[in-house]
Amino acid sequence: MLRTFGTILATATLALTGWAGSAGAAGAPGSNGAPGSIGASGSNGVSGSIGAPGSAGAAASTPAPTPTPTFACPPALPISGQVTGATTTSLTISYSMLLSPPCGYDPPMRVTLFASQADAQQKQNPVASAVTGPQRYGTVTVTGLTPDTEYWFRFSDAAGTWDPYLIGGPARTLGQAQVQCAAAITVDSSWAGGFMATVTVRNPGDRPLHSWRVGWRWSAGERIQTLWGGVAEGTGDIVSVRNATYNATLLPGGSTTFGMIVAAAAVPASITTTCSQ
Repeated sequence: MLRTFGTILATATLALTGWAGSAGAAGAPGSNGAPGSIGASGSNGVSGSIGAPGSAGAAASTPAPTPTPTFACPPALPISGQVTGATTTSLTISYSMLLSPPCGYDPPMRVTLFASQADAQQKQNPVASAVTGPQRYGTVTVTGLTPDTEYWFRFSDAAGTWDPYLIGGPARTLGQAQVQCAAAITVDSSWAGGFMATVTVRNPGDRPLHSWRVGWRWSAGERIQTLWGGVAEGTGDIVSVRNATYNATLLPGGSTTFGMIVAAAAVPASITTTCSQ
């Protein structure tokens, strides 16, 4: 009987031990039911995984940068010029401003004369200069020069920036022996606000003239309204009129005329002219 009771007790002890182990396995903390197991931050339900800012699709919505356009200037000189008239003490330069900034210039421009090409290239030792009018094309006359002398010229803008392309010359002033014409202005009639005048050009020399040019300077803002018998080339107060095609040649002792109507507040008391080939 004691053996039977011991067997029953041993069996009960084993059953109780097995039940306790099973219960501990099913409900132990940190097992299947642990608070940080299923649904924990960073696991199956990670809050920053799907659809987070900066994830897939963000780069595709950013527009590509627009390239800055490159401005190209046309293949042309911004300003051109050439000497179209000369006296013993002056040179007249015709100019044309082809391009505006940023590829060119706006008037007025300054034309500067140099005694040598090297000085013109180095922009040093200027001899004389003059400023153009407000027009983009016209003529400008530089005075105070030496007879029978060569000069080179360059242009610069109002800010003092030199044009890097054009160096004109050489251009020579006339020698004293080359001055073979004379000119005089006669006022034919006048009225309130203007007058009409005739300019007579003569050849006092002993050789034929095949061209002529008459110049003068207005003193009170006068302006030529109409001109016939010649071609006007001056601007502003400085006037230059050259021959027409039909009256260019003057035989020794011969003469020709051209006329003009001038807008003026009053008739000038006197007008001093120059004449050259």
